[in-house]
Amino acid sequence: MYVDGLAEPRNPGTGTYGYLIYDGPKKLAEGSGLAGYDVTSNYAEYTALAEALKKLKELGMTEGVLVRSDSKLLVGQMGEGWKVKGGMYLARLKEARELIKEFGPLRFEWIPREQNHEADLLTRLAYEQVRRDRR
Repeated sequence: MYVDGLAEPRNPGTGTYGYLIYDGPKKLAEGSGLAGYDVTSNYAEYTALAEALKKLKELGMTEGVLVRSDSKLLVGQMGEGWKVKGGMYLARLKEARELIKEFGPLRFEWIPREQNHEADLLTRLAYEQVRRDRR
């Protein structure tokens, strides 16, 4: 699974998210949308994770999940035990941690932005859609 979030045109700003779920080379699902207005990119990243976890649960895929993200904060806090000091994204982090309780062990892997281009594209398309809808 790949997740990404962004806040545009600045941070905080309009937050959007994107995710893709694969089973090996086969794409099973993708999603994107509005994370919120006047939110941080971290909030959008955690929104992507929460929405992807909900979709995984809906698909019945609760074992052997690998989450890939270009957010070192998300990977560090969810998979490597980094401390959480607080921030606008805290509610979304807590939501993701609650959702994870319904899964077998999850693995988190940081990847460079270049390897997360599909999820990044979904966030950008969602942002453009939000901009069009607000006109």
